[in-house]
Amino acid sequence: MDEERALYIVRAGEAGAIERVLRDYSDKHRATFKFESTDEDKRKKLCEGIFKVLLKDIPTTCQVSCLEVLRILSRDKKVLVPVTTKENMQILLRLAKLNESDDSLEKVSEFPVIVESLKCLCNIVFNSQMAQQLSLELNLAAKLCNLLRKCKDRKFINDIKCFDLRLLFVLSLLHTDIRSQLRYELQGLPLLTQILESAFSIKWTDEYESAIDHNGPPLSPQETDCAIEALKALFNVTVDSWKVHKESESHQFRVMAAVLRHCLLIVGPTEDKTEELHSNAVNLLSNVPVSCLDVLICPLTHEETAQEATTVDELPSDKTAEKETVLKSNTMVYNGMNMEAIHVLLNFMEKRIDKGSSYREGLTPVLSLLTECSRAHRNIRKFLKDQVLPPLRDVTNRPEVGSTVRNKLVRLMTHVDLGVKQIAAEFLFVLCKERVDSLLKYTGYGNAAGLLAARGLLAGGRGDNWYSEDEDTDTEEYKNAKPKEELLKPMGLKPDGTITPLEEALNQYSVIEETSSDTD
Repeated sequence: MDEERALYIVRAGEAGAIERVLRDYSDKHRATFKFESTDEDKRKKLCEGIFKVLLKDIPTTCQVSCLEVLRILSRDKKVLVPVTTKENMQILLRLAKLNESDDSLEKVSEFPVIVESLKCLCNIVFNSQMAQQLSLELNLAAKLCNLLRKCKDRKFINDIKCFDLRLLFVLSLLHTDIRSQLRYELQGLPLLTQILESAFSIKWTDEYESAIDHNGPPLSPQETDCAIEALKALFNVTVDSWKVHKESESHQFRVMAAVLRHCLLIVGPTEDKTEELHSNAVNLLSNVPVSCLDVLICPLTHEETAQEATTVDELPSDKTAEKETVLKSNTMVYNGMNMEAIHVLLNFMEKRIDKGSSYREGLTPVLSLLTECSRAHRNIRKFLKDQVLPPLRDVTNRPEVGSTVRNKLVRLMTHVDLGVKQIAAEFLFVLCKERVDSLLKYTGYGNAAGLLAARGLLAGGRGDNWYSEDEDTDTEEYKNAKPKEELLKPMGLKPDGTITPLEEALNQYSVIEETSSDTD
């Protein structure tokens, strides 16, 4: 009945009546996502009628009501089949100010129409293959980038930017050709990075360093949503960017990584929004060439150097807040470098472990990122080693028993998900500079057996990558306990069928093979 009444008014009524009936329909079906199949034809006709109304000279408020109902109806894929035409798409492009002839965004009264038109396009493009093809034909990606350039530095139109970015994300998700167009032809990487800079209000203090106000206000909900959509679109644009061949590209990725460092050090309006923001930043950092991730750490400023030199004991007893600040800052400094961003990534990883579910989607991206950072950048590896694998003092409990980050990661080494346990083991192996004896010291042989078997290192040795030599970090507790750790060794069968240490068994087989090769 709702569709029948609305359709009658849309076909025969004047603008005021149309606006009222469509507003009622929108209020009633705002949360409707599943529709009755019996009314499918009526919904199709209502869509067609709304597009005809949008061609007329009607008030802005009536346009908004038409678009709100169209957005609701566009959730039904079947309804879109007859109404997704080039002419109808062009109507929405015109209302969204996506035509090249629209030079500015000066009329604030038009902003709700632009936003609702973009929302409709998001639904229609996502749900209709015909609309996806028409988007290519109409060069929609270029039009969206043009609209972004008009509003990139204007904070009061965040909703327009947000849904423009969401539509860019949908297009680049569905079409690999559009990813390439965005990356190279439309200069999407610097454009979207500038959108992030604007959302975060970044002030640069050096080429790849931004000023961080730890006491500043959190991002607004609108700024946070806008940043999240930009991060998602950038992920699609950079998804195949592991290798950089041009100096200009390297600079662009370093700027983006510096913006992402800033992102990790700020918070959103709620804890959940902060986690969503940081999660998308982690995903995007995974696309950054590892050689450009050095900007995640930076030399200490003069103020930070002075603070690092301050000890807690030097502060008066009533300066509790200042003591906490000094303790916090001193734990995020290594070798004269500010490690705040790496510390945030480490905390993010631990929170994802503590969730206990969705490890493959939620945990493996940050673990992979920290592994690659550690493998390529010595200061990052050494800082993470200090945080994750500090000198052993508790030598009485098994490595997987306890609540430290090391204990949690060791437990993951025997997880049922192959991908999860592989990346957890790889991370710890890299922190140990791919030395088997060091890995066993922190994880135990049983937990490390899977990684060592896959690497052909059950008999000991080290991986293929080269790492600098460090001083001995064994504690007195570990040195005293080390002789007792020989209780578990990799074993093998000798030719006579008896069990012996694996290395000895392999040597005996080598001797037999050499002897047999010398006989006729």
